[in-house]
Amino acid sequence: MRCRNWPVGVCSWSLQTDIPGVAKAMKKLGLQHVHLAIAGAIGAGGKQCLDAIKAQDWTITSTMLNFAHEDYSTLDTIKVTGGIVPDEYWQGDSDLFAQAAEITAELGVKYLSMHAGFIDETDKAHAAKITDRIRTLADMAEENGVIFLLETGQESAKELRHFLEKLDHNSVGVNFDPANMILYDKGNPIKAVHTLAPWIRHIHVKDALRTSEPGTWGAEVPWGDGQVGIAEFLAALEEVGYDGALAIEREAGDDRFGDIQKAVQRLAAAS
Repeated sequence: MRCRNWPVGVCSWSLQTDIPGVAKAMKKLGLQHVHLAIAGAIGAGGKQCLDAIKAQDWTITSTMLNFAHEDYSTLDTIKVTGGIVPDEYWQGDSDLFAQAAEITAELGVKYLSMHAGFIDETDKAHAAKITDRIRTLADMAEENGVIFLLETGQESAKELRHFLEKLDHNSVGVNFDPANMILYDKGNPIKAVHTLAPWIRHIHVKDALRTSEPGTWGAEVPWGDGQVGIAEFLAALEEVGYDGALAIEREAGDDRFGDIQKAVQRLAAAS
């Protein structure tokens, strides 16, 4: 399926099932493309998972790596546990990333995405540490012919652009999630598309409502029911010449398959 000129896919983790289950759900949805979580292909049982991945007739638009120590309960907990921020997990996280980059290359996939964690350049020592770590991971990605995609949300678009300009690494790009800009209360996602356009390589289709209480999460809602704005978002992607994939992500709700199906239908209607 395509929306205008963009292939439409789904984030595998949104379907909350194993690799064969993801493939089965994708067929029901009429989708051929997938943003694929690959933590299961690393470590114990990894070969079985990787064999199952290779057996599928699909197109992987990007892989995704997450960490078991991440706690999204509140904005405060994810700030200290998210991505590569915690010092006690850094060595293990970098080892996981190295394996993920190798697997991504083995699968013939160009992108590997991840929430790197809050950069927070107001804390100079913290920002320097995170910059060094992101550069280390980017170098690993580059060695494997892979581009490391930072997920949006933790910083405003202006802050993230400033960081990317200073980093100046050819193997770093952005996986743009418009809902995260709202969930983290980090600005207007439409304006953010234009600000981050030179780095955007992959898109999440996700929607949200902004919080009315500063310092708390916004609320994720089905695509088209929130404050992103389907028409405005797609128009912004066209204006900046985006030519990658659109991956539907749903991480809340009691009927994720139904909500993803609704997103498919609404993207088809917007074609």
